[in-house]
Amino acid sequence: MSNQRLAMTSLQAGFQQVMGLQNFVNERVDGSLLHLIQLRASILNGCAFCIDMHSREAAAAGEDSRRLFAVAAWQEGPFFDDRERSVLALTDAVTKLGPDGVPDEVWEPATKHFSDQELADLILAIAVINVWNRVSITNRTQPPKHV
Repeated sequence: MSNQRLAMTSLQAGFQQVMGLQNFVNERVDGSLLHLIQLRASILNGCAFCIDMHSREAAAAGEDSRRLFAVAAWQEGPFFDDRERSVLALTDAVTKLGPDGVPDEVWEPATKHFSDQELADLILAIAVINVWNRVSITNRTQPPKHV
């Protein structure tokens, strides 16, 4: 018996809608930044399936493995520029959203690197990976076995 709680067919209609939003952000957010967002949110949420998938996708797209590993402790290492750090901080704040929303000390640096439209697209990218994480974690979706 599978560890998955729901048959994928039960989720198909909803998946199609979320995939529409995913496709929208895929077209609008820089691929390198999107990989960082997807990996960081998945780490924060503890989604093994998404961590595996997005780290493999980023590596296949040419992302340096040291940077991928460093996403878990992005504040501590020299691997990210100010623009990327602002995206990672925004991902942290939106993923762990508290009652006061995104703090000014996170929002203000992001506004220095991105236009209002780009920020809106980034927020949607963060939101959609959080949806995927929640569905995958709740459904106990596992990464494929290592061969």
